[in-house]
Amino acid sequence: MSNVLTKRRNMSSKNKGTIAILTGGGDVPGLNPAIRAATIRANRNGYRVVGLRNGWEGIMKIDRTKALEDQEFCQILTEKNVQKIARTGGTFLHTSRTKPSKVSKDKVPENMRNKYDAEENDLTAEILKNLEHLGIEYLVPIGGDDTLSYALHLHKVGVRCVGIPKTMDNDVPGTDYCIGFSTCVTRTIEFTHQLRTCAGSHERIMVVEVMGRYAGYTALVPAMAGASDRCVIPEFEFDIERLTELLVKDRRDNESNYSVVLVSEGAMFKGADMIFSNQETDAYGHKKLGGIGDMVSAEIVARAPKYNNGETIHTINQRMSYMTRSGQPDAIDSIVPMAYGNLAMDLIMEGKSGRMVCLKNGKYDHVPFEVVTEYDKKIDVERFYDTERYRPHYHNCMGMPQFIMTSD
Repeated sequence: MSNVLTKRRNMSSKNKGTIAILTGGGDVPGLNPAIRAATIRANRNGYRVVGLRNGWEGIMKIDRTKALEDQEFCQILTEKNVQKIARTGGTFLHTSRTKPSKVSKDKVPENMRNKYDAEENDLTAEILKNLEHLGIEYLVPIGGDDTLSYALHLHKVGVRCVGIPKTMDNDVPGTDYCIGFSTCVTRTIEFTHQLRTCAGSHERIMVVEVMGRYAGYTALVPAMAGASDRCVIPEFEFDIERLTELLVKDRRDNESNYSVVLVSEGAMFKGADMIFSNQETDAYGHKKLGGIGDMVSAEIVARAPKYNNGETIHTINQRMSYMTRSGQPDAIDSIVPMAYGNLAMDLIMEGKSGRMVCLKNGKYDHVPFEVVTEYDKKIDVERFYDTERYRPHYHNCMGMPQFIMTSD
């Protein structure tokens, strides 16, 4: 592979090399600013940049009979065509939840089905050939722990990679901050406050289910900022009887006669399992969470009379879902991706690979790719969560990063 790449580099004295950028997993606001920053910095320093469309799925579907410029899943990125993308959310390169080392038979590209016909197939060898065919010398994957775990796999077999952490869940190990988290928190606070007019008008208990997968940052941080009276998170099983009692009291103490609870999609009733919307799994083995808010709402309606002089209290039940990951990025998800994109280029220009850019204790840094798979990043319950009152602790902020509880 190195000989082919050397020949291609020598074809143009102006081209220092070819860098490919891809986005994987769920979309979030902030991806486009990262793509823009890395592209502009690379172009201005003599590198050609290729956008790989549809994440790992796109690079899996490269047609090796065609030149890079004629590929369906490739796009040459220039300062001109990325200049405006930072103003919008999502990813203009598109995305997928594909894992090339674990491809089901029906997902194998048609031109490879004679070779890969098992129920589960590892197409990593094809990925390596495709990268060589395109002349890719550095790969910049932007994604969560799933996307980056496959990047680590490629790094171990010789592909030079520099990763950028992205997920609204903010649960990638090794970094205080993942692209998309701030906008998620901002949207959660904004939309919850908007719903208060309905909750107050009808004097109800409002149950708001938020995303976050197996970590509670997307519930606890907004709660800390005043979005709700209570919150329940995956890291601690909650007692629905106690939660109902607290919410009825909160409602009574509120002049407008309503109360609010944020429910993380991975939260669990005491002694029960996580609630999944269905039993299907993605390529990384994850089932889709969802539905805990509906169950909490129903239980509160059934139990509330016990704490309300026998009178029923109705609920407003809202699932935030994709609302918190849609639209344009907020200020932090415009600034941090810009910095991450430039930091990735710093590492590439220094000849480093196998690293993930990050924020550690408020400072930009980089860590080995291996950290992504070394542990699960979750909330430190003892330090940051009041297990009796189902709300954040409001002390021990001195010396903590901007979002307080997000540091490893």
